[in-house]
Amino acid sequence: MYCVWVQPNIRDDMPDDLSPSAQIDYDRLLGGLLVEGFDERSCRSRYQFARYHRNAARVPSPYLIERLRRQEALQKKCGPGTKSYNNAAKQLTSTQSINGTSDCNYLFLIIHAGMGNRMLEMTSAFLYALLTGRVLLVDRSKQIASTFCEPFPGTSWLIPSDFPLSYNEFTERSPESYGNMLQDNVIRGNTYRSLTSARPPYVFLYLDGDCASNDKLFFCQDDQQFLQGVPWLIMRTDMYFVPSLFLIPSFQDELSKLFPEKDTVFHHLGRYLLHPTNDIWYSATTYYRAYLAKADKVVGIQIRVLETKGILQRNGPFPHVLEQVLSCAQGEKLLPEIGVTNEAATGNNNRTIAVLATSLSSWYSDQIRERYSEYRAVDGTTVKVYQPSHEEYQRSKNKKHNMKALAEIYLLSMSDVLITSAYSTFGYVAQGLAGLTPWIMYKPEKNLYKPENHVVPKPPCGRAMSIEPCFHQAPYFDCKAKRDADLGKVVPYVRHCEDVSWGLKIVNETRL
Repeated sequence: MYCVWVQPNIRDDMPDDLSPSAQIDYDRLLGGLLVEGFDERSCRSRYQFARYHRNAARVPSPYLIERLRRQEALQKKCGPGTKSYNNAAKQLTSTQSINGTSDCNYLFLIIHAGMGNRMLEMTSAFLYALLTGRVLLVDRSKQIASTFCEPFPGTSWLIPSDFPLSYNEFTERSPESYGNMLQDNVIRGNTYRSLTSARPPYVFLYLDGDCASNDKLFFCQDDQQFLQGVPWLIMRTDMYFVPSLFLIPSFQDELSKLFPEKDTVFHHLGRYLLHPTNDIWYSATTYYRAYLAKADKVVGIQIRVLETKGILQRNGPFPHVLEQVLSCAQGEKLLPEIGVTNEAATGNNNRTIAVLATSLSSWYSDQIRERYSEYRAVDGTTVKVYQPSHEEYQRSKNKKHNMKALAEIYLLSMSDVLITSAYSTFGYVAQGLAGLTPWIMYKPEKNLYKPENHVVPKPPCGRAMSIEPCFHQAPYFDCKAKRDADLGKVVPYVRHCEDVSWGLKIVNETRL
């Protein structure tokens, strides 16, 4: 049986999915993560997510569900348009330090970077808000409203357009950044920290991957105690910094109650918080129903080539990347071996595997199709190959590009098994949403973005330790000992990542 090659494109202009769908048994509230009461027609992905995910999801803890309901009440009580918000916004332009505490403190996240990073940074910020009793608000200027539905009932998480600070001007050099305030002794010296009850009205947290050592003191216990009293924290990050939150002593008990299965943080919070808007969801689900739903198995293959020449991104074609994909898929028995002749396999095998490939280049999926077209699979399985789009280059500021990227992330999460590329946040998000432990295609770490010798690594891939994303640029400063240390050996459930040896990720002790 021959491979069938199809490459339909995800459409940019699809209307909302208003047609009735088959009534099947699925958990529309995701084990209690979600609540009834939202208008389903305005955001179909919220209650339809489980319908398109065949893998058994992890069960959220009752305590997490309770805390989510309390967070929703806080968001509604203190959100935009309330008296509490209006009073807090006025404080931002005050020249006076803040004394005492408020019922409504805020974490405002400045959104940037590519789609995978955005989803990781939003989830990280939400967990931090949950742990510190803050209202989460997000940047409205980065197409958030056109890509994600409002997550909280009865309120908005978008920062109002009349927000009094020019936050897009904040950089790592801004004097308002926490790292610079420490460096310039604004806090430790004679201004705020010497006053036990006084705090600045806001602090800017620069936590991008290139942040300095002073910025990373954010992850220390003493610094968290100080920040707790600041009414507004304005955060910029492109990282999944959750693993380092698990190393802060004051958060550890709470995190253990929230996540008894420690490696389910993104799985639960990502499915709670992030719901694609209708046009994106319709693109993804229509594609799934048309090309993937009837397959016996869907193999998701996410190919990201992290190589540059000068300032240009290079996506190939690279034959060694293709060979790595096939060596991994066939070696791990995710795809059948290809015969050396075109003779029909013995027996009657009617099994079909759908390969969903995502890549900026179409060359890799073209080649997989040709390999399975030229000769039959040895066991007679039919292999069909699909690639929704091939944009050639990442354009994270382009709205249509971001919408296609988000649709493909959710399509990947609908796979039965996943092969992902090392260091790619796109793959991290898909595996976390799906609750799938992927096979990661390794890449030499000497310089992730520089050309290597283009030889397939041995082994070509390996099974991840958990479904959690990796914190690529995790700190290595031991806050208690006041020296650099290996933070991947402090607690058994925070380890170094398989694909980034200096990064950190959460694993579940019972699954080691």
